[in-house]
Amino acid sequence: MAKDTKLKSRFYKVEGGEVKRLRPYCPRCGPGVFMAEHKNRLACGKCGYADFKK
Repeated sequence: MAKDTKLKSRFYKVEGGEVKRLRPYCPRCGPGVFMAEHKNRLACGKCGYADFKK
């Protein structure tokens, strides 16, 4: 398995012929920029947007 394939497998999952995103997109940057999942928040590394968990 190539390194690039391993990276993509962290963001997507294939179930029953459908591809599902595992992490949300950044609402400011739009599709293609995933948010990082931390213990207490979701954060965008590109623009700095943070969405705190409750």
